[in-house]
Amino acid sequence: MSLAADLARHLAGLPPVEVLYTDLDGTLLGPEGSLLTASDGRPSVRGARALVDAATAGITVVPVSGRRRRQLANDARLMGLRDYIAEAGGTVVRGGEVTYEWGSCPRDLAANPHDALEAAGAVEALLTAFAGRLRHYAPWHLDREGGHLLHGLVDVDEANAVLAEAGCRWAYLVDNGATGGWPGRRVRAYHLLPRGVGKATAVADDLAARGLDATRAAACGDSLEDLTIARAVGTYFLVANGHGDIGERVFRMPGAMGEGFADAVEALLAARR
Repeated sequence: MSLAADLARHLAGLPPVEVLYTDLDGTLLGPEGSLLTASDGRPSVRGARALVDAATAGITVVPVSGRRRRQLANDARLMGLRDYIAEAGGTVVRGGEVTYEWGSCPRDLAANPHDALEAAGAVEALLTAFAGRLRHYAPWHLDREGGHLLHGLVDVDEANAVLAEAGCRWAYLVDNGATGGWPGRRVRAYHLLPRGVGKATAVADDLAARGLDATRAAACGDSLEDLTIARAVGTYFLVANGHGDIGERVFRMPGAMGEGFADAVEALLAARR
């Protein structure tokens, strides 16, 4: 059976989707973070049109990104979106209200998880253990509240062992994929977060606050961290450039980046018809 037929059959067995969670970079947005550029660099309005079509149909689109809250607030405003999840699940904004995802982070250390991670020595432990190999991802690390953004090249398991030895077993390092910003080096971006915090947890908590179960939601992404959201929603759309395997609720779209997001919206709207 074809992808279209498999996906149509899957969606036919679910209630209409009310919320669509989407990653931004590499998913809704094309090269250099452009909403109006396809993966091959040519101009494309499919992603933007899909946002309009989703809104017209009453589907709430919620960006879920590693970007900091203040940056994501402006991105969402430009796309006509009100709610969003920032810092890889560390901060949730719904109806203008800001909520932190604390996970297993002690709440008596600071006013937010970012400051608690610093106060506990988690940041210092990593930067000391991996001196010259790991650093804050400037300037994108500034004004964060849910966690810390780092970049470099380290083994995540080794880094988490360093955190445990420093007395911060409740903190962990998440690999968010290849990035730039360190001339002459191949580096990756990392989020330092409290354990129990991530995109999937934030999506599940957001759905609960909306009074919706997983079958009323879908998600679209490209990274392995995005793929974790599949367990919190009824349907997960993997854009063509994305990482991960298809499965019972995971469907790979024919289009890459914003065009893959548009494929997902078109499938949801077709199911409604």
